[in-house]
Amino acid sequence: MSSIEMIMPKMGESIMEATVLKWLKKVGDKVEADEYLLEVATDKIDTEVPASHTGILTEIFVKEGEVAEIGKPICIIQMDGEEQNNLSKSTHISEKLTIEIEEIKVLTGINIDPISTVKLSNLEGSKFYSPLVLSICKEEKISNSELESIKGTGAEGRVTKHDIFAFLENRKNQPEIVLKQEVKAKPIIISGNDEIIQMDRMRKMIADRMVESVRIAPHVTSFVETDMTNIAIWRNNIKDSFKKQYGENITYTPILVEAIVKAIKDFPQINASVDGDKIIVKSKINIGMAVALPSGNLIVPVIHNADQYNLIGLTIKINDLSKRARENKLKPEDLEGGTYSFSNIGTFGNIMGTPIIMQPQVAIMAFGAIQKKPAVIETPQGDLLGIRQKMFISHSYDHRVVDGSLGGQFVKRVSDYLEGFEIDRKLV
Repeated sequence: MSSIEMIMPKMGESIMEATVLKWLKKVGDKVEADEYLLEVATDKIDTEVPASHTGILTEIFVKEGEVAEIGKPICIIQMDGEEQNNLSKSTHISEKLTIEIEEIKVLTGINIDPISTVKLSNLEGSKFYSPLVLSICKEEKISNSELESIKGTGAEGRVTKHDIFAFLENRKNQPEIVLKQEVKAKPIIISGNDEIIQMDRMRKMIADRMVESVRIAPHVTSFVETDMTNIAIWRNNIKDSFKKQYGENITYTPILVEAIVKAIKDFPQINASVDGDKIIVKSKINIGMAVALPSGNLIVPVIHNADQYNLIGLTIKINDLSKRARENKLKPEDLEGGTYSFSNIGTFGNIMGTPIIMQPQVAIMAFGAIQKKPAVIETPQGDLLGIRQKMFISHSYDHRVVDGSLGGQFVKRVSDYLEGFEIDRKLV
């Protein structure tokens, strides 16, 4: 029998560490490969980590409440003979891959680093950072967004320690920007009837992210009022048969997402992020949707490749993500890769709002409550007064890269798609 160190696995894009909440096994326990071994908390989600091998848990390196770094050992598993043979096979395959890469290098002259190749393929849309660079960032409190903005001078554009030191020197020489009014702190008077609530980990995380987003991006918000009458009538006519045929409730949300996706195809510059002085227009349309949790906190699961779903597929996907979000069953990958987000604040009876952008995205939309209102209806015979179902749409965008023209045209295009919804539309 032999032992192997289990490495803390990658938990998602830009996640560098996780806090161990609870070990589900204790030293001496038998563990099976892929059996949940511990619970961890990241800055995005609480999740469970499975065992990498079958065997006996003989030693734990990171105790409950301590921080485990991604890629570093967290425990030792003593494997049995069969598992050791499986590991030997995996090692043989890895060695074979290395030999094949060397052969490609000889034949083509292209220098391929198998380690960085694997890491880059696992971190889609992000960069490779060495452990030394990550260590310096942690020590100097360099945020993920700051790290991603640093231009690398190393091989293949990698960020080196010299790039980090240059960034720190430049940051030190920059004048500090104070966004809040400097006032002398006043002591808070607490009476005997006041309730004191300590922020939980997720609430503190949300607070930090919102403050950071407002600090990074100058927010501008545009509004438009949309006629939702056709959609309301269509949904009311189709909801019972839809439930019977597909076993799902069709809400307004998939229709709203469909309109956003169509508008992004018309204005792809809104589906972007900022990297220093570069605007990265995303090729994929991954829509993040804000979901209110029973705890009162907020989480934003992502509909990946939203443009590849029809209305039926969007309904099923949205219902699944919403259900798993409220049951705390989302996986880390469910929260990754968002390129544009929205919040359906109408579910709380709100008519409009000014949402805060999810960094590093450049815009976010909010849909208000649908209300019956008197409105002027244009007809060939003249204008008439009628009752229509109206909704306000709010669109907040990063004024560094999105001007009023693009931001305003985009929200108007979403409105146009909603108002143009065919009342006799067939599900396909």
